Amino acid sequence: MDLTQPTAENVSYMIEKIKEKLRMVNVDAMKADNFDTERYEDLVYMYEMVMKRDTITPNEMQAIAAELGSLRK
Repeated sequence: MDLTQPTAENVSYMIEKIKEKLRMVNVDAMKADNFDTERYEDLVYMYEMVMKRDTITPNEMQAIAAELGSLRK
């Protein structure tokens, strides 16, 4: 997948992968429709950071969820 282009499909892909990696319980709050391409670079950064990690602590998960919340429309 070419994530260099700020498309709705790429946003959806990254959100889905982040939800899978974090095993988020409240997935309704993380709908791809809630994100747009205006903050695409920030979302790519979050996606890459999450995907690099083998494990994520509960505190880190909380911080990631808060940051993703700030990226929502």
